[in-house]
Amino acid sequence: MTEIFGRFDFDVIARWVVPGERVLDLGCGDGALLAFLNKERGIHGYGVDKDPKNLLAAIGNGVNVLQFDLEEGLKGFENDAFDHVIMSLSLQAVHHTERMLREMLRVGREAVVSFPNFGHRSHREAISRGIMPVSESLPYQWYNSPNVRFFTIADFETLCADHDIVIHEGLFFDEGRRVEEDPNLNADVALYRLGRLGKY
Repeated sequence: MTEIFGRFDFDVIARWVVPGERVLDLGCGDGALLAFLNKERGIHGYGVDKDPKNLLAAIGNGVNVLQFDLEEGLKGFENDAFDHVIMSLSLQAVHHTERMLREMLRVGREAVVSFPNFGHRSHREAISRGIMPVSESLPYQWYNSPNVRFFTIADFETLCADHDIVIHEGLFFDEGRRVEEDPNLNADVALYRLGRLGKY
């Protein structure tokens, strides 16, 4: 197995997952998160990705993985098939954000998402200089970025409020350090644990 552990958000997500739960990881990449959750929590997990290289890497890391395009939704999964559906640092790469969140909460009891915060002070400073931001959390140039949505923590919380998505918990970080004060300005990454009104 390749060395796959170490991202600070993995530890946060692991605290939200109960041992033995059923977990679906969307845009799972090389399967690092699921492998970590299996090691730490003994979960029953499946990953989803469309890139053949990622699929092979995930299999190499001992992860059950399925190949399909998330833009088509999660129609292959039954309601409440999983305890947690996770999209780690991938939500900004999805065209149909609202539909994706709705689908995650259809097939999972809870959804966990993390994303780079476009409202971070360094990104605002770049925009004020007339250039698109490039940072650790947004590491691409404007012309080769896989990201199709650039949104802030405030934008995301408004989306949740407008569509009856319950925020059970939100944690915010800057370069891996916890942020408490004005996260929309000071956090470069946000993590949320979500539910839906009337689902429980």
